[in-house]
Amino acid sequence: MKKVIVIFSLLLAGISTLGQGTIFFNNRTSLGDVPISLPDGSGFGSYPGGASAQLYLVQRGGGPLVPLFPATTFRTSTPAATYFVNPVDVSVSNLPAGTPVTVVMRVWNTSAGSYDAAIAGFGIAGESQPLAIAALGGVNPQTGAIVPTPDLSGLQFNIPEPSTVALGLLGAAALLFRRRNSVA
Repeated sequence: MKKVIVIFSLLLAGISTLGQGTIFFNNRTSLGDVPISLPDGSGFGSYPGGASAQLYLVQRGGGPLVPLFPATTFRTSTPAATYFVNPVDVSVSNLPAGTPVTVVMRVWNTSAGSYDAAIAGFGIAGESQPLAIAALGGVNPQTGAIVPTPDLSGLQFNIPEPSTVALGLLGAAALLFRRRNSVA
């Protein structure tokens, strides 16, 4: 009886993995490397406390980004600090292999605790441009065909220099102040 339960459990676990597609989360891709660095050219992983990266699913029709797991960290030695320590297969739950998706990657300094905390002013953070992926990898449940796991080929990433952002906000505030004074 125990063998039947174990076999049934393994069968269910195997079937449940068919209901999710995967993406190879790596910035060394089949079309070339995508190093991610700070505005001064230094590797993001060389930031004190290290750096984390995570993929987020862009929902069709809008809505908040959905975090995909697992996240990964950057290498800490120079010049390798622009690359991930552990490339991983990221699972996209409830979307089968072969499904097209759009993702973004978020990067933040690990000492900030999270991307949201880093954005709120407790660190450095950045977000990639949306990247359309033609088909998630895995076993297509309708056809049984194996869909190769895609990598992040075509990823474009920019981390704005904090001083540039601050100057932009200061300029916008000056324009609003000037407009307000000229109206009054």
